Amino acid sequence: MATSTGIPNAVTTGTRFNAWYKREDSWSILIALGLIAAITAAFFSGGLGIFKAMAVTVPGWANDLGKLAAGLGSNSVGLLYLYGFFLVLFGVAARIMGYDLGRFAAGFTLLFLVSIIITVLGSNKFLKEWQLETPLLALIIGMAVGNTVRLPQWFHSALRTEFYVKTGIVLMGATLPFTIILQAGPMAILQATIVAVTTFAAIYFAATRLFGLEPQFGATLGAGGSICGVSAAIAIGGACRSEKEHVSVAISMVIIWAVAMIFLLPATAKFLGLAPGPAGAWIGTSEFADAAGFAAAEAIGDERAVKTFTLMKVIGRDMFVGVWALLVAFLSVTIWERKSAAQAEKVGVGEVWNRFPKFIIGFFIASIVTTLVITYADPKLGTLYNKEAIGAIKTLRGWTFTWTFLCIGFTTRFRELTSFGWKPFAAFAVGVAINVPLGYILSNIVFVEYWLGIK
Repeated sequence: MATSTGIPNAVTTGTRFNAWYKREDSWSILIALGLIAAITAAFFSGGLGIFKAMAVTVPGWANDLGKLAAGLGSNSVGLLYLYGFFLVLFGVAARIMGYDLGRFAAGFTLLFLVSIIITVLGSNKFLKEWQLETPLLALIIGMAVGNTVRLPQWFHSALRTEFYVKTGIVLMGATLPFTIILQAGPMAILQATIVAVTTFAAIYFAATRLFGLEPQFGATLGAGGSICGVSAAIAIGGACRSEKEHVSVAISMVIIWAVAMIFLLPATAKFLGLAPGPAGAWIGTSEFADAAGFAAAEAIGDERAVKTFTLMKVIGRDMFVGVWALLVAFLSVTIWERKSAAQAEKVGVGEVWNRFPKFIIGFFIASIVTTLVITYADPKLGTLYNKEAIGAIKTLRGWTFTWTFLCIGFTTRFRELTSFGWKPFAAFAVGVAINVPLGYILSNIVFVEYWLGIK
């Protein structure tokens, strides 16, 4: 699921007691699907102009600042549309979810301005040659600022990592044909099953048998390392009634390794000369958070890597959270807490739905809608729709991910990440030591033909 930062936000959205309209999953689906529907309707009615203007891209530049200034000037109206459009959408959602609207608006304004600077820098040809494109720059600069400057509280109101990444993931669904999901989905689930079970077992065994940690603590660490990062740690920690401190430590573990893998996985993939498809699948298997994984996949520099990452991480691993929550809750009340049958709490199948990452449903709907449009439209019109409408969605998706990566950087505190003992770190490291090579073997040897086939 979503990434490793914005922890209070993640805890809030993870609880089942919130009404649907108080959850970021719901709003990410509504905003993204509404945007896709609006762009599709505008395309067929001939009114795509405003959306094409909003889909601002910065052309590559080297030393010609005059050309850069002219390019930005020609896109100034589009940037205003982009800012106003998302400010209204996110602002309405923020107000209904209970955030302070004034602080959120001020914070998003600053975040947007910084994202423009990051996008301009990420378009520089020299930085591109060093693989320092927009996602990694956003993360690096965000972490540099976040760990050296005391950010105002009103700015933190807009650092909603999960909100932005979930919106981006649903938008990603529109760019990924449903036929590809049907083709590779079962393989992604199979590979995810192998990795999730192996990694969870390794971390749990190391935590409980080697380092003497409580079973609930081991399960929380294992979930964070094997399924979907922060959200899994929160969901499984709640399912087995792990202590709040244990959940916080598990979240810290996810953050540390997710940030490290943003740099290590794409660099290693390029050093080994891996093809984009298998490289993206490896990242999807071995990364620990969606937003961090998208940054790593984007660093490969090929859309195929982003597609296979999405299939592996979002479709394959993220969907396990509900099942794991059910199993862990059952183990907790029947074994770990050693309650009698009369005292044991009932764990119903409804727990799977309570814990299921709802934004994945939006991802599937988006994919089905755009696939149907392209399939049943006139071939020439379908091609044009794919180029103009889907092209605009891809660009808007890119902006949501840039805001996501900035949020990760701004909210990652190195000092806080080292404020725990060595045992949880060691247990998590055991899982990493197994997860990364296993993911490489599965993605680049065992199932490599499947991932090479993704175009």
